[in-house]
Amino acid sequence: MRHHFLRLARLAQQPERRIIGLMSGTSLDGLDVALCRFSGSGRTTRVVVEAFETVAYDEAFKSDIRKVFARSSIDFQQLVLLNVIIAERHAAIVNDCLLRWGMPAAEVDLLASHGQTVFHAPRHFHRIPGAPNATLQIGDGDHLARRTGIITLSDFRQKHLAAGGEGAPLALYGDYFLFSDPDQDRYLLNIGGIANFTYLPADGDPARAFATDTGPGNTLIDAYAQKLFGVPYDRDALLASAGRVDEGLLARLKEEAFFNLPLPKSTGPEQFSMAWAQAAIDKHPKGHPNPYDLMATLTRLTADTVAEALLAVQAGRPGAQLYTSGGGSHNPLIIKYLKEKLNNWKISKMVQLGVDGDAKEAVLFAALANETVAGDSAGNTVLGGVPMVGMGKISLPD
Repeated sequence: MRHHFLRLARLAQQPERRIIGLMSGTSLDGLDVALCRFSGSGRTTRVVVEAFETVAYDEAFKSDIRKVFARSSIDFQQLVLLNVIIAERHAAIVNDCLLRWGMPAAEVDLLASHGQTVFHAPRHFHRIPGAPNATLQIGDGDHLARRTGIITLSDFRQKHLAAGGEGAPLALYGDYFLFSDPDQDRYLLNIGGIANFTYLPADGDPARAFATDTGPGNTLIDAYAQKLFGVPYDRDALLASAGRVDEGLLARLKEEAFFNLPLPKSTGPEQFSMAWAQAAIDKHPKGHPNPYDLMATLTRLTADTVAEALLAVQAGRPGAQLYTSGGGSHNPLIIKYLKEKLNNWKISKMVQLGVDGDAKEAVLFAALANETVAGDSAGNTVLGGVPMVGMGKISLPD
């Protein structure tokens, strides 16, 4: 094992490091695999994405994950088995990608794996007196390292919890290092299962920068597309575009207390579930809207809650620069609604900053690994209200 520690020490001194970032989000659509070449660390970090691929999960695999995903009661044997099964599946995907890309594993320095979130429980959600913020991701790093032969960093969110955060969103670290601009304030919006954005002030003050969830992104839209129409998601917003927003139901959904909590905050499908939506529908005087109107209303809910959180931060100042990423950035109706609400903002796709928006989250976890191995920014610096810490547990191949 000594040679692995010596290699880590050399990696910290190398001018460049090749790192694979893995991201599997709450939408459960597949694994994002980003092959990245990093130089520098902290505010001098630079990245080139050498290859990227999203490998879709088959329905049987997604069904197995859903048995333990965002549920208060589960079969613990299923959870224990999936901790290994997910790691083995992810390792096989990495090995297949490397083969297609013609990249030997020996030329990859690190593997950075987010794992699969199965439950996210910040205090404001569980409301158990005296209990901590908590979150759980599975897909064990030791199995990944062993199956790929690559030193692996995983389980990034626990250090953020230990430092006083909620374990999410972690995008702030990579966004702050990679995408800050001294000439403008920037907002980086990612619409995955849950929507979140990062605020990067032009002055680079880490005490002012933060990342926050805003509420549902695609999670409810996808869930009802599957339930009502038998499709995995609302491609090109065709379903929502065929309906009309039910303003009464929208107002009832927006009564959720989470939307009025101060920023930053985090959430997950545990809170914004179909049961949550159904509870609001049951209280709606008109009853259940027709399927197309419900899709339109849920799509508007995502856009409105994102826009209202952004406007609260901007607080009457002139419109800012917003960059979009994630599956929801491909939903034309969400983007249309955002442009209506943010009518004096400049809205662009993340690719204009040099990173494909679909690859962004995988790249950001690779950036966390780069910082843990080669960075020296941890210490007394506070970023987003939490002491800056190195994140990720290190697993060796042997």
